[in-house]
Amino acid sequence: MDALLKYVDTSKTSLYLCVASVAFNPTAWNIVARNEYHNKTITRLFGGNPYRGTYFLAACIFGAGIFRDHLYKKALLEQPRVPLIPEPYNVVIPVAIFAVGQVFVVTSTWALGITGTFLGDYFGILMDHRVEGFPFNFLRNPMYVGSTMSFAATALWYERPAGLLITLYVYVVYTIALRFEGPFTDMIYAKRASRPTNSSKKEL
Repeated sequence: MDALLKYVDTSKTSLYLCVASVAFNPTAWNIVARNEYHNKTITRLFGGNPYRGTYFLAACIFGAGIFRDHLYKKALLEQPRVPLIPEPYNVVIPVAIFAVGQVFVVTSTWALGITGTFLGDYFGILMDHRVEGFPFNFLRNPMYVGSTMSFAATALWYERPAGLLITLYVYVVYTIALRFEGPFTDMIYAKRASRPTNSSKKEL
């Protein structure tokens, strides 16, 4: 850890903007989604249509994710560059890690669909059955794992030790977010399961 810290330029504003964006995204979406579950704020904005509300939130989350990735790349390019992996593995390993990470992200999105991926259950759009196929039969939270792998791969590709520290920070932020997101989602489905009749469309 100390070896990595000496290669971090803490004078760069881009570093702090990146760190802030990493924490902001999952925190904001959890707050917005919980508010939606209790108050239906976004649903009301779209005339009571939960699907339009979910698609709107999905666009916000996706856009914020792209902006976060832009800030991450900008932060990396302003940090000291240090060879981390000998050639030719300095190309092969980052590409492999990034590819696997993206497979987890894309396949989990495909398996869940837009509403399942982007917090549709907080809008009342529940899935009929728990998704148990790949990648959920391999990882419990493949999207978060895949995203973290992509952060690590990018740090290795640009040979920025600071990026590895940011990746560790990403892992911690996601772990904390899951401690709030997971139980709340389980509660939503537990309440649905306890009802005598089931009129829901979908289940996670």
